[in-house]
Amino acid sequence: MTPESLESVETRAGAFRTPEGGRIDRSRTLEFTYAGQSFTGHPGDTLASALLAQGRHQIGTSVKLGRPRGVGAAWAECPTSLVQIEEPFPEPMLLASTTELFDGLNAGGVPGQGRLAEIGDSARYDSRHLHVDVAVVGAGPAGLQAALTAARTGARVVLIDEQSEPGGSLLGEPGTAASAHAPVIDGVPALDWVAAAVAELAALPDVTLLQRTTAFGVYDDGFLLAVERRTDHLGLEAPRNVSRQRVHRVRAGHVVVAAGSHERPVVFADNDRPGTMLAGAARTFLHRYGVLAGSRAVVFTTNDSAYLAAVDLADAGVEIACVVDARPEVPAYWSDQLAQRRIEVRRGAAVVGTTGTQRVAGALVADLLGGDQLGPQSEVACDLLLVSGGWNPAVHLYSQARGKLAYDATRGAFLPSEPLSGLTSTGAAAGALDLATTLEDATAAARRALTAVGFDLAAGAPAPTAGPGVPVQPAAVLWKVPDPDGTGKRQFVDVQRDATVADIARAVGAGIRSVEHVKRYTTIGTAHDQGKTSGIVASGILAGMLGSAEGMVGTTTFRPPYTPVAFATLAGRDRGQLFDPVRTTAIHSRHVAAGAVWEDVGQWKRPRHFPLAGEDMETAVLRECDAARTGVGILDGSTLGKIDVQGPDAGIFLDRVYTNMMSTLKPGKIRYGAMCGVDGMIIDDGVALRLDEDRYMVMTTTGGAARVLDWMEEWLQTEWPDLRVHLASVTEQYAAFPVVGPRSRDVIGAVFPDVDVSAEAFEFMTFVDTVLGGVPVRLARISFSGELAWEVHVDGRYAAPVWDLLIEAGKPYGITRYGTETMHVLRAEKGYPIIGQDTDGTITPQDLGMSWVVSKKKDDFIGKRSHSRAFNNDPQRKQLVGLLPKDRSTVLPEGSQMIESTPDGTLPPPPVPMLGHVTSSYRSAYLERPFALALLAGGFARVGDEISVVVRGELVPCEVTSAVLVDPEGARRDG
Repeated sequence: MTPESLESVETRAGAFRTPEGGRIDRSRTLEFTYAGQSFTGHPGDTLASALLAQGRHQIGTSVKLGRPRGVGAAWAECPTSLVQIEEPFPEPMLLASTTELFDGLNAGGVPGQGRLAEIGDSARYDSRHLHVDVAVVGAGPAGLQAALTAARTGARVVLIDEQSEPGGSLLGEPGTAASAHAPVIDGVPALDWVAAAVAELAALPDVTLLQRTTAFGVYDDGFLLAVERRTDHLGLEAPRNVSRQRVHRVRAGHVVVAAGSHERPVVFADNDRPGTMLAGAARTFLHRYGVLAGSRAVVFTTNDSAYLAAVDLADAGVEIACVVDARPEVPAYWSDQLAQRRIEVRRGAAVVGTTGTQRVAGALVADLLGGDQLGPQSEVACDLLLVSGGWNPAVHLYSQARGKLAYDATRGAFLPSEPLSGLTSTGAAAGALDLATTLEDATAAARRALTAVGFDLAAGAPAPTAGPGVPVQPAAVLWKVPDPDGTGKRQFVDVQRDATVADIARAVGAGIRSVEHVKRYTTIGTAHDQGKTSGIVASGILAGMLGSAEGMVGTTTFRPPYTPVAFATLAGRDRGQLFDPVRTTAIHSRHVAAGAVWEDVGQWKRPRHFPLAGEDMETAVLRECDAARTGVGILDGSTLGKIDVQGPDAGIFLDRVYTNMMSTLKPGKIRYGAMCGVDGMIIDDGVALRLDEDRYMVMTTTGGAARVLDWMEEWLQTEWPDLRVHLASVTEQYAAFPVVGPRSRDVIGAVFPDVDVSAEAFEFMTFVDTVLGGVPVRLARISFSGELAWEVHVDGRYAAPVWDLLIEAGKPYGITRYGTETMHVLRAEKGYPIIGQDTDGTITPQDLGMSWVVSKKKDDFIGKRSHSRAFNNDPQRKQLVGLLPKDRSTVLPEGSQMIESTPDGTLPPPPVPMLGHVTSSYRSAYLERPFALALLAGGFARVGDEISVVVRGELVPCEVTSAVLVDPEGARRDG
């Protein structure tokens, strides 16, 4: 058959499916669509195997050059078979070789990169935490034996395997002992041993088996991340109430990595054409999927493993045109096997190129004469070119655990070189070459893991006996063959990235010597496969160019995730509304009925203002402010953070966390407090209510509630674990309603007639606990407006009726609901800062004019030492001041910059020194003019000065004032 006739073979349904064999379910037929064409396959197929069964090799095109790309391997090491799934869940850049076939699958190839879906992903994703003694990664012969050894001692074991069924490399072997090369374990076909091992593990109560689960990251202290594909293989039949994928967060006493190894290619010219495939992959397609990857094949190898593919494919009906072995001598056993099948062997030779357009039509073969010298080329017609350059242990998890790799020159591979605390590699992942060694090593690895976690080794599984194998002869290490045209421009190292030998040479010519830098210069190893087939090859080629040993060049860093993980999977349930949950207070429905306009504060929906008919926000806020200053207003303050602090050392703890003394506070009293970071900068403020000798209620800002609790827990758990203190968030448990204004005493007195609300009996910054209709209620004299005010605290379950009672009692006094915008205006008029708005992380309490809140009696508190730094005491630090625009009409935009006033009132030429910025700015009903708060350099000393604020390129003259613009004497707070 000529090359031209091979390339023009028509695709026909099932043309390359074997009549029997494989692990697919031939009793059922699945229909799928690929690139607009309808095809069929069987359960157990991947998209790649189903397409190969039709004789279709090309999947898509390359990212830069647009060259055809096909199926290069049978699993995640495939560098080329990228597809776009259209149904049922649109998803870009999946591998055809790992996509399980299902009825109704609709996919197409991609030009090196996919496109994002235009519709939302409606699937569910979740996560699970799992704690075990031993985690085993990989359910091949090594992983199964390690899991058995550990599980028989009673240890808690999880076995994680990314394939659809256990068996690992054995799934690509003949399934019965009738084959001369079928592996045997304990006298039975290896896959029968696998079935028995899995059945035993499944029957043990402390063993968890996770199939279709990829361990993609190892972290400190035995922490392992794995993603389980739970329903991907079910397609449209997937139940909607089951998550599509799940992230398992595994905490293991010891991790045993039995992840196997990846076959690597050899680089030669035009090695990217569809039909070029790893030899082991073709064998897997045959034995696992019942698919012949081609009709006439050339096998190019540097080691013994490819001979198995040649023999098995020949026995299945594939014409093996020849085997090309780079070694000068061919192993006698395999020479005899090929002779029996009349297969030609070319020793001491290499494939140096290919021919064809859409797929391989011929292999160019030449003798290796030493150095870069080649003998004459001859073309061998084929539609399948199988390549094996040796095997690389899957060391990614070992490397992520900071294990050091050592180069083994005899096999051209990097192997784990040292024992690690908490992790052991075994089997092919540790460099084992045959089944017997693999099983023995796995038993020993499991025993080491069990010893590390304290288990008795008397009950472990003995190493099973593997059947006699074929002696393995030394392999040749060959990274690339000489390029006939001498440029390396078509010798592809990373087939997905279109990166070639010429690109590596260009990097070396630019002076680059580090393999990490070469990776970034050439993009080799940065595609979806993370260099599984290209990374080590690139290191070998680079070493040759530099005249260094491969071990000196090393490898690039193996970073998680080693196989792609969808963003939706990592997000889990934290997406959509659950990504940023909407939190509402207990009386949200009351605000809706009152026509509230909403503002998002943290995750809370808070009323910003309550407009009456036709009112804009400014008008509504002026009305609400006037009501609070002259009559009575009511606010829903339930979102303020509330932390219950209990324990004998609660006062000591709060003394250390806050800048002022809390331990001297008497029960029934309230104290304002500021909280600083270690740098002395204010991070939150609020009040503390002392409920009892060993109990406080600490209130925080709405947006800072979670952060403050986390901050407190960090110090309590890591710095002061000796303190007998317990913290609990009760933000959602209690509603809080500030009732504010000169008539607030009338409203509170009407609703709580048993409470003496006179100024003499109920002092400012005190609270009383009372009962309303059998419901406990706490009344606190706290004011964030400077007006006479009470806060009504009640269990959230009774919030709505209490709110209704307050509204009803306030009607004779014109009680007015007000929102966050009015709250901001009222507090700003009093110079009360909002942390995070009037501060920017560089402001101390002293900068806010709050030196009084920083205790001089306490030995220490968080941030105290930083307050003594010279920088923090610079009089030119930015300080909080008030601003009054001279024109009495301009509302200064928040964030506007301040500069010195100029004689002519115009903006000076750049650079213009900035003095600070406006932090809060409003129109005041009480002042009958706009005002602002600002952080001004040396601001305290500049009260009375005139500065200019830059507003849209124009200068607005402003008077610098104290930050307190309303009732600086504080007389209004007592009514």
